[in-house]
Amino acid sequence: MADPSRAITSAAAGGQRLLLRQLFDADTGTFTYLLADVASGQGVLIDPVFEQHGRDLSLIRELGITLVACLDTHAHADHVTGSWLMHEATGCAIGLAAAVGAANVTLPLQHGDRVAFGDRALEVRSTPGHTDGCISFVLDDQSMAFTGDALLVRGCGRCDFQQGNAHTLWRSITEQLLSLPEPCLLYPGHDYTGRGVTSVAEEKAFNARLGGAATERDFVGHMQNMKLPHPHKIAEALPGNMRSGKPRQAETNSVWAPVQRSYAGLPELAPAWVAAHLPELTVLDVRAPEELQGPDGHISGSLNIPLPELEQRRQEIPSDRPVVVVCHSGSRSALATQQLLKEGIATIANLRGGLSRWSDEGYPLAGAIAL
Repeated sequence: MADPSRAITSAAAGGQRLLLRQLFDADTGTFTYLLADVASGQGVLIDPVFEQHGRDLSLIRELGITLVACLDTHAHADHVTGSWLMHEATGCAIGLAAAVGAANVTLPLQHGDRVAFGDRALEVRSTPGHTDGCISFVLDDQSMAFTGDALLVRGCGRCDFQQGNAHTLWRSITEQLLSLPEPCLLYPGHDYTGRGVTSVAEEKAFNARLGGAATERDFVGHMQNMKLPHPHKIAEALPGNMRSGKPRQAETNSVWAPVQRSYAGLPELAPAWVAAHLPELTVLDVRAPEELQGPDGHISGSLNIPLPELEQRRQEIPSDRPVVVVCHSGSRSALATQQLLKEGIATIANLRGGLSRWSDEGYPLAGAIAL
């Protein structure tokens, strides 16, 4: 059997002293970064995602890394951090800007601080503007930096909520990030088109918002006219990240099914269990009627009450069987589940991943059109 303590050396091919792994959460377009000093086996994790905790922990354990700290570049609005889960699993520190004021942080960070892991270290640079509490991490030799949402590949973080300010972000980027050596590699917190890394030289030349001949006036004018929708997970993410990702106290587990609770405390059931117990359940589909008859199909025998009509038609839901609520992705059904829980239905759960996951796992949908 291979010695786990040697795994990090094997993984860092070519005699590298630094191991870097870029991990991705497709649901939110979030990059998570694992860095480790090969000689000591110590490492840090930057911007972990709550739902990807199992993946990240497995990699850390496989490589034999001793995790020193979980670091977040800011209090995210689009996903809940996995820092508290990793702290519970490994004992690592939870690092976040002190300006955020989040609970459960064990390593409050200020501009100029250094986070050491083995013989390597990250310098903390305050880069507000996307939010007040944004920080970036610059490797000790300035060969790479992790910019969170302050500076993205050919873009930057939005400035229209969470104390965002375009003038402040311009100064953060130009003074703290684009002032680094031009060959310095920049690793963003997000990307949605597969771009995982850039450089100071590239962004100075090609970033349409602030590169080339762009002035602060140009940048502010661009940022103030973007009119982006708010992140769809903001209601869950912001309060969760103010707890450093620590889940709320779970309610007493139901005994009627192997219900698991999401981070937000929502009761959920996996498609496999629902498929095996369909005759015993009421499957409540909260999509519009035309969606049931559309190409996505529906679970045979479903009761259809569209979400906007749920309050008025609540009495149509049978009271003698547990209820499993479904929609295409699990988003609208999550709202319906929460609503019905408040109205006193105790034996209820959301279908995890919605009909999309149901179909991906091979369970039938009446009327679905095969692609």
